[in-house]
Amino acid sequence: MQPFLSITRQPYEEPYHVNLLVSAGNQSTQAEFEIYANASDLNDAAVSLIGFPKTENDIFVWELGSENEQDRFAFYFRLRVFQFSSTGRCAIEFRFNNNQKTPNQQIVEFCIDAYPADLDRLGTLFKKFGRLEDLTMEWTVHPGS
Repeated sequence: MQPFLSITRQPYEEPYHVNLLVSAGNQSTQAEFEIYANASDLNDAAVSLIGFPKTENDIFVWELGSENEQDRFAFYFRLRVFQFSSTGRCAIEFRFNNNQKTPNQQIVEFCIDAYPADLDRLGTLFKKFGRLEDLTMEWTVHPGS
């Protein structure tokens, strides 16, 4: 399976908040989860990903909710992008926790390996998607980018 990210927007309190169905996967792991976010988060992701990494230790983190039980959040979501190789290779790390007790508990964490050119394309897609004109955004890693 080719690494991918697909986001479907389900109109919700727009233009301020969005309800997103996020599907992502790498060669061995795939997950789908629902999140609620500020619409401005989409543009923030675009600005951070276009031209990433800007410095050697650049990290972008989009984090929603909490895994701390006392915080009483319905879910926890983290998308973290970082460079892990001097050759420019980067990783997109996903973590999702629905904060439910077993047997309804769902926790997934995995990474997608990508190059800066892949992240530029992803940032451009987030920028377009952030206009709230399209209902879906689809991205894949291009081999050898």
